[in-house]
Amino acid sequence: MTARHLDAENLLTPAEVAALFRVDPKTVTRWAKAGKLNSIRTLGGHRRYRESEVRALLERANMAAEHQPGVA
Repeated sequence: MTARHLDAENLLTPAEVAALFRVDPKTVTRWAKAGKLNSIRTLGGHRRYRESEVRALLERANMAAEHQPGVA
């Protein structure tokens, strides 16, 4: 992936990712530390997440929930 492509991709804050998954932002940070979600560090050291990666994880989570028995 080129640097130009990275610049064009939307990056989300931990709070934005947390809102999509309805979890605490600290949970998102734990996911990054566990390797479940890749993070990018800003020059100031803050984590950012690629929107495309977050959406893919969200879709996988939704599909897994749909296939669990007993879940409406």
